[in-house]
Amino acid sequence: MANYTSYDQIDRAPEEKLRGITINTAHVFYSSATRKYAHTDCPGHADYVKNMISGASQMDGAILVVAADDGQMPQTLEHLLLAKQIGIKYIVVYVNKADLVEEDVLELVELEIRELLDDYGFDSENTPVINGSALLALQGDKGPLGEQSILKLVQVLDEYVPLPTRDLTSPFLLPIDNFFNVTGRGTVVVGTLKQGTIKKLDEAHLLGFDRQIRTTVSDIQAFKKSLPKAEAGDHIGVLLRGVKQDVLSRGMTLCASGSKSLCNRFETTVYFLSRREGGRSRPITTTYIQQLFSLTWNIACRLDLPEGLDLVMPGEHCNATISLLQRMVLSQGQSFTIRENNITVATGIITKLLDSVYVPSKKLDKIDFNLKFPK
Repeated sequence: MANYTSYDQIDRAPEEKLRGITINTAHVFYSSATRKYAHTDCPGHADYVKNMISGASQMDGAILVVAADDGQMPQTLEHLLLAKQIGIKYIVVYVNKADLVEEDVLELVELEIRELLDDYGFDSENTPVINGSALLALQGDKGPLGEQSILKLVQVLDEYVPLPTRDLTSPFLLPIDNFFNVTGRGTVVVGTLKQGTIKKLDEAHLLGFDRQIRTTVSDIQAFKKSLPKAEAGDHIGVLLRGVKQDVLSRGMTLCASGSKSLCNRFETTVYFLSRREGGRSRPITTTYIQQLFSLTWNIACRLDLPEGLDLVMPGEHCNATISLLQRMVLSQGQSFTIRENNITVATGIITKLLDSVYVPSKKLDKIDFNLKFPK
């Protein structure tokens, strides 16, 4: 009998089980007749969209789950925005709880979803929409809304989402999504390899949050199997030599030795969401300070508008300079999201890296964000 992850084991944390929602991202392995999938289960609850950002940064395609009895929710719009921002092009829609509503309601839900996909620049006309019931499938129902809908979903994934082209030649880069200690062995970092090929005994650097740590790859594992190497796109755990757990933070980057450096200041093109898109209702002024999310990390940032531009209205684009509280691994073309009071207010792309600026204290309440930044 094949190993599998039971539905009730995907949400593992006590609060997840208590509330019946996904809070942290979870990774599940399964396979079809033609492919192997590393499935990232992301939170849909509005309070935990920040964790969804980390999960979405590791995806090549997405399954958008919409409840037939509720239709699109505010976080549905936010998820589509984030998916578009990080470059996901292929989305398959699964309309869940289809057994609870009439056929005309299902048609209305599909129409609304296609309009929403079109608003966010996805191929709404060709996006597959599958009606089903996850609960019926779990209960063993063999009908079209039960197990058949799940089998159809996997078949559509095989046919609609193309195999991505991976960068296997660049030095390896692993944004860290999680880490833990294995008794008797050492510290393991977990994430999806963004580029390159990583091998056992490779020399590496751990970078982020102003920290630079030299280490060596002792072992590589994927879904409980030890591997001699892993390639871009693989979701892996990496055992590191000589690294203690207390020096790590989620969002740090494991990279090939000497291949990356730290930076905390860059130029960007940024778009501020309108109120209709779930963003702010008030204008944004210079020296705007909030949390910035990118890849698997988030950190406080300050946004400075160009000289002569006093404010930007929601729904507008502009060029800006952003300074981070601490230095991170950044690259040109990297996307990011800015959130304020649990809503996404802006998305952007790094256009140019600038010289780092050092702040006088690591404690957030003592940071002087009014210091003069060099031009």
